Amino acid sequence: MKIYTKTGDAGETGLFGGGRVPKDHRRVEAYGEVDELNAAIGLARALEPSGFGDGLLQSIQRDLFTVGAELATPDRDKLPKALARSGAPLGESDVAALEDAIDTHEAKLAPLKNFILPGGTPKAAALHLARTVCRRAERAVVALSHEDTINPAVVQYLNRLSDLLFVLARAVNVAAGVPDQQW
Repeated sequence: MKIYTKTGDAGETGLFGGGRVPKDHRRVEAYGEVDELNAAIGLARALEPSGFGDGLLQSIQRDLFTVGAELATPDRDKLPKALARSGAPLGESDVAALEDAIDTHEAKLAPLKNFILPGGTPKAAALHLARTVCRRAERAVVALSHEDTINPAVVQYLNRLSDLLFVLARAVNVAAGVPDQQW
């Protein structure tokens, strides 16, 4: 099986459950942003210290594949088939898991009194970059939600995830002895 199919050469792509849309369709933009977010988190995972938050970040990457599948499946009746490999659609428990992770890591950090500059260690910088990609993905999903029905847990998940990525960036800097740089 070849990686290229040539079916997108005219500027259209296929959706889960059937149907084709232009590659600049809001739905494609939304799941494309989520895919970029997943890659940004993969980059952060690859950086040292590789063990820091790795299980959590890997779990989030799996969730993001579920989000992508949901966004790529406009026909909700065909969603269970599209999620056969990843499980159920995102829900409140997934959002709550992010909140628990935020609370756990934030409890170990000094309270913020100022804005901080993104950066520090390479892993923290990558997590900050992933946070900004997450915000862009969230905006794309919200824009799609104005035109089509979207699982509300997806927007909530992305909103919480950006907060978690911020907290993780700070936490990895603390673990490395690198202080926050105030704005």
